[in-house]
Amino acid sequence: MSVDLKRAEEMVEKEAPVATDEEAPEILRTLAAWRGSAEEVAADEAFWALVRRLFPTDRTMLNLNNGGVSPAPVSVLAAMKRHLDHANLAPALILWEVLEPRREEVRERLARVFGCDPEEVALMRNASEALETCQLGIDLAPGDEVLTTTVDYDRMLTAWGQRARRDGIAIRKFSLPLPSGRGGEGWAHDDEIVELFARHITGRTRVIHLSHAVYLTGQILPVRRIVELARRHGIPAFVDGAHAFAHLDFCHADVGCDYYAASLHKWLNGPHGTGMLFVRRDAIPALWPLMAAPESMAGDIRKFEEIGTHPEAPYLAVLEALDLHEAIGASRKAARLRYLRDRWARRLLADRRVSLLTSLAPGAACGFATFQVEGRDPEDLVERLWDRHRIFVNPITHPEFTGVRVTPSFYTTAAEIDFFAAAVEGELAGPIPSKL
Repeated sequence: MSVDLKRAEEMVEKEAPVATDEEAPEILRTLAAWRGSAEEVAADEAFWALVRRLFPTDRTMLNLNNGGVSPAPVSVLAAMKRHLDHANLAPALILWEVLEPRREEVRERLARVFGCDPEEVALMRNASEALETCQLGIDLAPGDEVLTTTVDYDRMLTAWGQRARRDGIAIRKFSLPLPSGRGGEGWAHDDEIVELFARHITGRTRVIHLSHAVYLTGQILPVRRIVELARRHGIPAFVDGAHAFAHLDFCHADVGCDYYAASLHKWLNGPHGTGMLFVRRDAIPALWPLMAAPESMAGDIRKFEEIGTHPEAPYLAVLEALDLHEAIGASRKAARLRYLRDRWARRLLADRRVSLLTSLAPGAACGFATFQVEGRDPEDLVERLWDRHRIFVNPITHPEFTGVRVTPSFYTTAAEIDFFAAAVEGELAGPIPSKL
């Protein structure tokens, strides 16, 4: 047994046991009643130890890739099982007559958190499906242009690429200036980013596609200003909120967009395979669904949910994920994520070889960041962190930059963050290995 694995197992033994589904409601009530400002609670390990008890994760590894897909708490898992068991009693009756109508409660709760009309929220399987509904559902003609960036999500760029091959539209991509330095000095200010979007708009631009938080680095873009820019030109803006919803403390009024897509299995910790699409009510009729819906549903947000037979359990269990999100509070959750990010990032920056591709300036990013080590292959470092320390992080290999993306969750402990930082320091202490 390696020393680090032994240490991980010792940490598990010191923790309180994972809560049962029956204990979860009392924990949620305690969290909701907890006193203190967001910044005070962010550093209160007693509060987060209670949160930690709700997650039945593998304690012998350190998962710092929660940005890919996050674990669900015990209450969500138990709810999914209840709904699956219920549906299995008489599927054709219970799925369609009992469980499907309960979607409306989920729709209403999501709308309340996002700050919009429930009739503008569709339940999807992920952010990709939500975005592709917009990308493939909007009418475009040969020669029309879509404006986006080189750091938008690969899958979405692939979708636009297919549309270009099929329909003869043009995709215009430009690079965003990303921080690269000591603590992220030199990060692009909002004015510069808005100006870049404005400079690349042409008379043929028909769609602007942008990320709320860049998946590669966590950089937050000035979405509202870009949406307003697009609106002045009569251009719809599709916003990829996969890494923003239930991560950043915001609501729809803060972004003001007509189209917004989110994952619910990332920062909301909902069931795997759940997402959300917001479409402004008067924009619904002109957007085609991915799968055909009757003409009578042209103005109905539910037309985007016409995908045939599917389990209702994941969607209904989103309610329990929302319960946890609201018990913690969006501002306290975001403050905790920033606290954990700064704890490892500022420590690693003590090494002059380390730089960030994410600014630590207020408002520039939130819970995750990407770092580089001069002369070090990020894939090699990621391999070593896993093989030697059972720490799971994500290598970033973009054509314009490389690095290691670190995405803790709010259930991650301060001790785990310190363990990660110490492991990186240990790997950097010896001679830099070279790959053959």
